[in-house]
Amino acid sequence: MKLWGTGKPRREFLHVDDLADAVYYVMQKVEAPDLYEQGISHLNVGTGEDLTIHELAVLIAEIIGFKGKIKWDTSKPDGTPRKLLDVSRLYVFGWKTRISLIEGVANTYKRYLNHN
Repeated sequence: MKLWGTGKPRREFLHVDDLADAVYYVMQKVEAPDLYEQGISHLNVGTGEDLTIHELAVLIAEIIGFKGKIKWDTSKPDGTPRKLLDVSRLYVFGWKTRISLIEGVANTYKRYLNHN
């Protein structure tokens, strides 16, 4: 399997069910005036954790049972070195992610297998 870049850039991943939960939580628990009074114009939704693309590729390979070799095409671009959200504002309101990356990838793969 050939992947673009070096695998060194870092990315944050959020399960769609956690995103939906965060949106619902904020709608139920957070009043807009409470945000505006603190000068808050937005809330980031994320995990606050990242990993390298290389680590992600290895994780996915393990979950799906891929036994081949992962090769990196360093002639292709890496993209932005790091994309990580500051989720501290949302965490102050009491919301946290529930689905780990490992659990999310494993469940997604199981669903894929069940529907194909």
